[in-house]
Amino acid sequence: MIARASQLFLPTLREAPADAEAASHKLLVRGGFIRQLSAGVWTFLPLGWRVYLRVEAIIREEMDALGAQEMLGPTLTPAELWAKTGRLAIPEVFKLEDRHGRPYVLPLTHEETFTFHAGELQSYRQLPQTWYHFGTKERDEPRPRAGLLRVREFIMKDSYSFDRDEPGLEESFERHRQAYWRMFERFELEVYEVQAESGIMGGKESHDFLAPAESGQNELVRCENCDYAADIEAARGVPRAPGFSKPADAPEEVETPNVATIEGLAEFLSIDPAATSKATPVVTSDGRLVLGLVRGDDRLNEEKLMSELGTMIRPAEDAEIRATFGAGGGSLGPLGVDVEVIADEALREGQFVAGANRDGWHVRGVEAGRDYQPRFADIRQTNAGDACTVCGGRLYSQTAVEVGHIFKLGTFYSEPLGARFLDEDGVEKPIVMGSYGIGLGRTIAAIVEQHHDERGIQWPRSIAPYDVHIVALPGLELQASEAADTLAAAGHRVLLDDRDQRAGEKFADADLIGCPTRITVGRRTLEDNAVDERNRSTGDESRVPIASLG
Repeated sequence: MIARASQLFLPTLREAPADAEAASHKLLVRGGFIRQLSAGVWTFLPLGWRVYLRVEAIIREEMDALGAQEMLGPTLTPAELWAKTGRLAIPEVFKLEDRHGRPYVLPLTHEETFTFHAGELQSYRQLPQTWYHFGTKERDEPRPRAGLLRVREFIMKDSYSFDRDEPGLEESFERHRQAYWRMFERFELEVYEVQAESGIMGGKESHDFLAPAESGQNELVRCENCDYAADIEAARGVPRAPGFSKPADAPEEVETPNVATIEGLAEFLSIDPAATSKATPVVTSDGRLVLGLVRGDDRLNEEKLMSELGTMIRPAEDAEIRATFGAGGGSLGPLGVDVEVIADEALREGQFVAGANRDGWHVRGVEAGRDYQPRFADIRQTNAGDACTVCGGRLYSQTAVEVGHIFKLGTFYSEPLGARFLDEDGVEKPIVMGSYGIGLGRTIAAIVEQHHDERGIQWPRSIAPYDVHIVALPGLELQASEAADTLAAAGHRVLLDDRDQRAGEKFADADLIGCPTRITVGRRTLEDNAVDERNRSTGDESRVPIASLG
């Protein structure tokens, strides 16, 4: 096919938006691929939609190859389904009512919807099943930014596997893993498959696919010595040893007036910040208050805590904190409280300074096991410089874009939504599920992050809006059309720039738009009936007769 630029909507820009920081944000806007409608809401313009459709086609081919069945779930969803799974309280979920007062949500993923339909799978003979769709998602993102990397509305391919048992889920999960690797290879996208936390999705295990990028919204943690890699939310590392004070026989209260931070506490008591503890009260979806406890120089990883508790959580409010502990958030600790305490593994050995549950007071010499009885778990956020749990090497982090996430959901959704089947032994059982997502807009942005230079985008051929961009200089329209016809006959998608623009503007737009091959029809063409063929990624050029194109 041949598209003539003079007939297309190609609103390229010389300058990037003032608020654009990510390379993908700048180049996709400047290249006329996308335009912003409001914060976090984007329109795909014709060029951008061509790229989207090619990405979608690759995903569809790989999903169909593993036997998945395509369908389409609605965006408007009854809120009662989300209430049953405990996810209605998630702050990022858009909620609304119709004119009759019936509550709905605009989902950020479709587990509830597909599990609802899986309720029609009544016998083991109907299993396994894999369903997928390309669905519009909504997310009440508080800080949309970076173009397509952090948005409020997006299209995602989400698929769902339904199996009889755990071995079946393992097989479905592995087949999706392999399909995702084939997709990313076809996109020419560098990715790392890493351990991740399931978070608001629920379930027991998940893997992230992270694409390294300067403007990524995720952190990829890697070891300098071995192959260990994980998302920051799931990474495990060994922190440095604290510098402890002399052990005490019993906890000792100490007044700490006007001390509001760990740094201030460490300075006031002349101690190592790592020898303090930091308490974070949270409330579970069933209203239970739990105290998360980490070292003072660490941060609580809410995703890990959520996975440990097996439920959604939210920060406790000031009134709840006062009613439970009798103090404000800066003076909380694990002593003498009637709540479950989840303590990080780094607090297992040693004596730490903790809040006294009295404003302006702390307690020295607090020892887990002797002074309070916590449940231990890895709930700290791993830091750069921690030791690798595999080889002891130093961990470091780099920014990355999460382009895919796959989950072993188990019965997290089938149990509350009643998706059950009659097994071969005559016993009714919940369907065992998996969930597998890939964001198309974010994938496009990640590809641009990895494939660009100072002049513009360098699209991989598999997803480029056009295979060849022909730049025709004035007076050579006939020869340019001949070159376009020859390339189209050979099966190439051709963009013929026949606009009445200066040559410099046409060359700049060709570099900006980034099709894999540029053909220049210039004055020499009148002499030898040949053209200059240039590879956008490598810059290699050659002189090719028009008759030999393709």
